[in-house]
Amino acid sequence: MSNVQDYNSRLSDPASRKLGTFSYLPQLTEEELRKQVEYIVARGWNPGIEHTEPENASSNYWYMWKLPMFGETDIDAIFQEVEQCKKANPGNHVRLIGYDNFRQTQGTAMVVHRAEIKV
Repeated sequence: MSNVQDYNSRLSDPASRKLGTFSYLPQLTEEELRKQVEYIVARGWNPGIEHTEPENASSNYWYMWKLPMFGETDIDAIFQEVEQCKKANPGNHVRLIGYDNFRQTQGTAMVVHRAEIKV
């Protein structure tokens, strides 16, 4: 296990903070992000959008952007809601969640927009 990399994240350095598994990977391209949303829809999960200020991103509480999009299967409509959330909350991080209503859990969650961090 000596090949495992230590990510130097510190609370004192806002730019180093990670927000979920995908944060350790290069930023997803539009095409890769679209495939993730297609996966959410294909699983029958309900998309939901949340946002928060960068300084509160490590907290468990994010603000819900409208209600989850129950039964939404139009990928473009989901992306439009993400864009509306970003426009209404320009200084906030935005994440997309796929709610699994059968297991009553989050099937997936990923940050789809990282706001610029003011240091």
